[in-house]
Amino acid sequence: MNVIKTNIEGVLILEPKVFNDARGYFFESFSQREFDEKVAPILGHTIRFVQDNESMSSYGVMRGLHFQRPPFTQSKLVRCVKGAVLDVAVDIRKGSSTFGQHVAVELTGDNHREFFISKGFAHGFAVLSETAVFQYKCDEFYHPEADGGISIMDQSLGINWKIPTDQALLSEKDTKHQMLANFDSPFNINTNLYIESETR
Repeated sequence: MNVIKTNIEGVLILEPKVFNDARGYFFESFSQREFDEKVAPILGHTIRFVQDNESMSSYGVMRGLHFQRPPFTQSKLVRCVKGAVLDVAVDIRKGSSTFGQHVAVELTGDNHREFFISKGFAHGFAVLSETAVFQYKCDEFYHPEADGGISIMDQSLGINWKIPTDQALLSEKDTKHQMLANFDSPFNINTNLYIESETR
């Protein structure tokens, strides 16, 4: 597995080693041992995932930008197993030198790339293909009472979603999130969210 650092600390792109032959391909989509060896030292702590989710969406669907509030914060490891999505992480940690900035990466069923997003970020994606099957691992269980989000349509974030606005399809919930300028983030760069999770 190749680990690629991005311009924002805590956000990583992972490229698994893929074995191709006449039959097709094989790769390990996740190995706790390899994650501990290659990713944990970069992060400064280990991650233990506890829940896997999968969604199927059609072209133009935009989901996000989501997070869970403390004390139920989540790290995510996401990938697209069929089709293509533009996946985005936005830094919403108060006091961060990269607050409001984002990392965007195209994840496809062909490139097999995976995207790791630390706690303290809002996450979302847009479907670029006719359909897309999207999977993600989380290190905290889903807690609906801790749901949070910022508007995926916030132009101040400077995200090129690669789909026309008039073809975007959002849930009713996602149309009601605040713009970043009006958003009071529950995250602070000086708070170690991983220590808080371990002691909860």
